Amino acid sequence: MSEQQIEANRLLVNRFYHEFWNQRDFEVAEEIMTPDVTFHGALGTQTKGIDGLVTYIQQLHDIFPDFQNSVEDMVAEEQKVAACVTYRGTHEGEIFGVEPYGKVVQYVGVGIFIFQADLISHAWELGDRLSLLQQLNEPEISEEDVLHMESPPGRGNPELPEFE
Repeated sequence: MSEQQIEANRLLVNRFYHEFWNQRDFEVAEEIMTPDVTFHGALGTQTKGIDGLVTYIQQLHDIFPDFQNSVEDMVAEEQKVAACVTYRGTHEGEIFGVEPYGKVVQYVGVGIFIFQADLISHAWELGDRLSLLQQLNEPEISEEDVLHMESPPGRGNPELPEFE
């Protein structure tokens, strides 16, 4: 496989995240994916075909209306690309039984892509669900709350050693 083809695959993955997912430009799907693309979502959903993937993305945007993917790095070889991704969004819909309260969440993950006939044919999103769940279940703490918190018992201001 040529370096040009590997670079073309990397560009398709960038388009998948930036145009298809972030901008919700679903018209580009036929340019970047096979019609029967298989997708395994980080939230436990598997879809087959472009329509199933579009439905999944729309459902995720119902929960996180401003959901965005940021590609931090990519590794590509032959017919495979792995992308390190940061996911961000504001929690506005119920997920995992957690009611929304407008908290901004951010977690990391990896997308793994397989290509067939120069198009994405399989994609796996492996997000850090534990980090997401911890953020969803952790109440928002304001700076004012922090200022009024008491130190736990036995945790006063420790004395710092003096250095000569």
